[in-house]
Amino acid sequence: MEKPLSLADIRINYSLKELTQESVAQDPLQQFGTWMEEALAAKADEPTAMTLSTATAQGRPTARVVLLKALEKAGFVFYTNYESRKGQQLQENPFAALTFFWPSLERQVRIEGTVERVPEEMSDAYFQSRPRGSQIGAWSSPQSQPIPDRFVLQHLEQEYTAKFKDQEVLPRPSHWGGYLVRPQRIEFWQGRQNRLHDRLLYELESSGNWRIQRLAP
Repeated sequence: MEKPLSLADIRINYSLKELTQESVAQDPLQQFGTWMEEALAAKADEPTAMTLSTATAQGRPTARVVLLKALEKAGFVFYTNYESRKGQQLQENPFAALTFFWPSLERQVRIEGTVERVPEEMSDAYFQSRPRGSQIGAWSSPQSQPIPDRFVLQHLEQEYTAKFKDQEVLPRPSHWGGYLVRPQRIEFWQGRQNRLHDRLLYELESSGNWRIQRLAP
């Protein structure tokens, strides 16, 4: 009989750094920017990858990994198909959570906030910065819809490639664009020895100021 997979004893003892209230910025977006710069400098794998969690109006959650495309003063920006499952859920329930995990730095960041579409001109500008193949892909994929096989995608890609072959600048599909997550809570997590990790939580107060608290791990 095949031996069952054992996961219980898999663990890593974290010991790289510490995280204190005295060492962090008062603005969590500034602190996030610092950590992102350090992740980039350390050549962490997929440093801009984040788990985006959304939910239906009834509270049924789903999660997937997307890429952070801009860090603004107001929050975090990503782009997607508005008609996708996540787009439909954000239409019903405009709240989301983001999770970044950088194992090589023993760090995690969790963000919770409201979500809104970015201005159309911002989506237009980002769309024009994408490679042409990615632009064609945005037109070609009926994201999250069932399709019989991959040939459907290949046919649509060929169709839109032919449609736009004489256009140097492709228009952005109306069903594709950006979202801004306006944070209300941001937690910074630094792994420590013996599972006594450092956790600092920023919460946005009605005054517009951020309150910082240490949480038990």
